[in-house]
Amino acid sequence: MIDPLGALTEAFTSFLFGKVETTRLPVRTSTGQAQAVYLPTAAPGLGDSGVIIGREVYSGKGYIYDPFQLYGQQLPAPHWLVLGESGNGKSALEKTYVLRQLRFRDRQVVVLDAQGEDGVGEWNLIAQELGITPIRLDPTAALNGGIRLNPLDPSITATGQLALLRTIIEVAMGRGLDERSGFALKVAHAYVTDTITHRQPVLTDIVEQLRHPEAESAEAMNVDIDDVRAWGLDVALVLDRLVDGDLRGMFDGPTTAGIDLDAPLIVFDLSHIDRNSIAMPILMAIVGVWLEHTWIRPDRKKRIFLVEEAWHIINSPFVAQLFQRLLKFGRRLGLSFVAVVHHLSDVVDGAAAREAAAILKMASTRTIYAQKADEARATGRVLGLPRWAVEIIPTLTPGIAVWDVNGNVQVVKHLITEAERPLVFTDRAMTEASAMSEASAMPTDEARAIQEAADAEAEARAEAMAMERQWRDESSETVA
Repeated sequence: MIDPLGALTEAFTSFLFGKVETTRLPVRTSTGQAQAVYLPTAAPGLGDSGVIIGREVYSGKGYIYDPFQLYGQQLPAPHWLVLGESGNGKSALEKTYVLRQLRFRDRQVVVLDAQGEDGVGEWNLIAQELGITPIRLDPTAALNGGIRLNPLDPSITATGQLALLRTIIEVAMGRGLDERSGFALKVAHAYVTDTITHRQPVLTDIVEQLRHPEAESAEAMNVDIDDVRAWGLDVALVLDRLVDGDLRGMFDGPTTAGIDLDAPLIVFDLSHIDRNSIAMPILMAIVGVWLEHTWIRPDRKKRIFLVEEAWHIINSPFVAQLFQRLLKFGRRLGLSFVAVVHHLSDVVDGAAAREAAAILKMASTRTIYAQKADEARATGRVLGLPRWAVEIIPTLTPGIAVWDVNGNVQVVKHLITEAERPLVFTDRAMTEASAMSEASAMPTDEARAIQEAADAEAEARAEAMAMERQWRDESSETVA
C-alpha cells in the first residue's frame, strides 16, 4: 500500500529539484562474480602449433612460437632478434628453445657458441647430453690435428670462395679492397682453382700466387708483372696471418673429414677465440659461408642458425653483407636466423649501420629483455615498439620479456622444466641463477605438461587448445 504522505513528499521534491535517484544498498559478492563487470581481455595468440615458450603475463595463456609455422601468414620472414642485458634470461631462452625444437624430427640447429668457461663453450653440456661433439675452433689445437675449415673447399662455388676471401681481407684491413688489389686477388684465385685439381686448394696456394704471379695474368690485362705483384702484396700479408700467424692451423688446410652435417645439433665452439679480436668476425664469416654451401640444402628440413655475440656480424659491413645474402637465400630453404645481441646501440651506431638496419628489418620477431630506460627508448625508436612496451622494458624482471612478432606485442614469462634446468643453468650462469630463480621455478605438473607438449606438434596443439578452452570457460562463467 502506497503511503500518501510519502508520495506527496516525493512529488513535491521532484517538482522543486527534479528527479532524485534512489539510493541503493551495497551488494556483497565474490570477485569471481564481480569480474564480469570488467570483462578480461587479452591480445590474440600466435596459434597453437610449435614450441611452448611460457605464459603471456597479463592473460595467463600459454605462449607458443614457431617461425616455420607462422612464416607466410603472420611472419614475412622467419628470422629472430634477441636483445637484453646479461643476467635476464637470454641464454636460458635460447637453450630451451633449441631443445624443444629438436623434439620435432624435421628440425636441425647450428649454434655459433662464442662464450664459455673452463675451456669449453656454454653449449657443451647440451651437446654432451645429445651425444654430440662440438666443433671446437682453436688455433693452438689446430696445429695438433684440430678442426680445420677450408675457405677454398670445393663444396663452395668459385664465386663464393672469392667473395669469402675478399671479406676476410676487408675485415682484417678494416676497409674495402681497391680495384687493383681486388684484381690481384681475383687473378691468383682463378689460377689456383684452374691448376690445382688433384687436391683441395688451400690458402697457402693463394698467398704463394700473390707473391709470385704468373706472367700470363699480367699480359691478359696489359700490365707489368711487377705491378701485379705490388697490387697483391697487402692481400698476401693479410692472408699470411691465417697461414702462418696467430690464426694458423684453422683455415690453411683441407676441411677436416668427419664433420657430421646431418646431426640434429651442430655446435661451433668459438670460446677459445678472443671475442674482442679481429679473429671473431673473420671466423663467423668463414663459418657462415661454409655452412651456406655445405649445410643448407633443399631437403625440406627446417634449419635454425643461432649466433651468440652476433654484433660481430652485424657491426661489420663486410661480414653483414655476406649474412644478408644468406638470410635472403635461406628463407626459400627453411632457414631461421637467430641473432643474440646485448644492446642495439652496439650495432645501429656502428660502422655497418646501413647493413645492420637491413638485417634488423628482416628479423620479424624481436624479443627484448630488461634494459635501462635510455637504452629501452633507443630500442623502441629503432624497432618501432609501442609506447607502453618501451615504458615496461626497464621494469621487467629476469625471465620476462617483451615479444614483438610482426607487430603482435605481448609480455611473456619464459618457463623452464625441471628436466631442462640442469642443462640451461651452466657454471657460467650460476652468477645469474639467483636473479633468475623466478623464471626457473616451475611447478612439476606444469613442467611435465610443457615437456609432453614439446614431444610432438599435435600434443603442443592439444595443450594450447586446452588452455584456451579453460580461459574461455572461466570468462563465460563470470559473464553468466
